[in-house]
Amino acid sequence: MHILVDYRAALRERTGVGHYAHELVRALVASSPPDQILSVFSSSWTDRLDPARVPGARVIDRRVPVRVLNALWHRWEWPPIELLAGTSVDIAHSLHPLLMPARRAAQVVTIHDLDFLDHPERSGAEIRRDYPALAAAHATRADRVIVISQHTAGEVERRLGVPASRISVCVPGAPEWPRRAHEPVPGSVLFVGTLDARKNVGALIDAYARVVAARPDAPPLVLA
Repeated sequence: MHILVDYRAALRERTGVGHYAHELVRALVASSPPDQILSVFSSSWTDRLDPARVPGARVIDRRVPVRVLNALWHRWEWPPIELLAGTSVDIAHSLHPLLMPARRAAQVVTIHDLDFLDHPERSGAEIRRDYPALAAAHATRADRVIVISQHTAGEVERRLGVPASRISVCVPGAPEWPRRAHEPVPGSVLFVGTLDARKNVGALIDAYARVVAARPDAPPLVLA
């Protein structure tokens, strides 16, 4: 069995999807049987993936600009991942709503949410151009759609037309970060994430201001 995971989201500074990709690869390496091959696919004109970052996985790194490859994949569905990888693949796992094209590999896609349909103005130009127009066709063509919550499962079924029988809910686990020896005192309200508009950090700050107004001893708000 040869599984290939699109690792591009974790190549540079990791946002949520990048952390998901990295932790997924790490978990698959830890649980892989001896006869299973796990490859991670990376593509960039400037950034190279160091194999030391993904021990136990085979690195397939191509010097192709991300925007060029995405345009080819999204609009012309070429080249197939088997051609880029230079080998056969049994399962191709895409970590964004649009599939990597494949000749024979079973196609799996993880969809975290459908914010790109509800608030396209929060997304970059490439996402606004391609995701709303193509996500439903790609999702219905996928052999399996993985979602991170029951809410997203219902949205994918209702709005993208994917049968419930082909949707699997896999709630992300916690990364293996070291625990503090002692709990922080007096504690804090912690937000971890990017400062993109879609994260609505402004509403969090407004809500926290109301909490502090009512309870001046409230723990501090920390944005990380």
